[in-house]
Amino acid sequence: MKKVLLSLTLAIALLTSCKEKTQDKVEEAAGAVKEEVKETADTTVHKVETAVDTAKSKVNKAVETGAAKVEETAKEVKENAKKK
Repeated sequence: MKKVLLSLTLAIALLTSCKEKTQDKVEEAAGAVKEEVKETADTTVHKVETAVDTAKSKVNKAVETGAAKVEETAKEVKENAKKK
């Protein structure tokens, strides 16, 4: 009986020890995943901001070009109206 209780106690101690190691590994892995997700999110935010800035620049240039063409056409129309 003494051997059975001793064996049972040893088995419980081993299982508890393994459980703690597994839990530590899980916590480490969760921390690593959290850090990787944060880095990926930061990178994505940077890429999106860059894309938005580029698009904004292109739109502003297109607006300026369009405005210049409108002014040029308005001058031509005004000159043609004076000729008539």
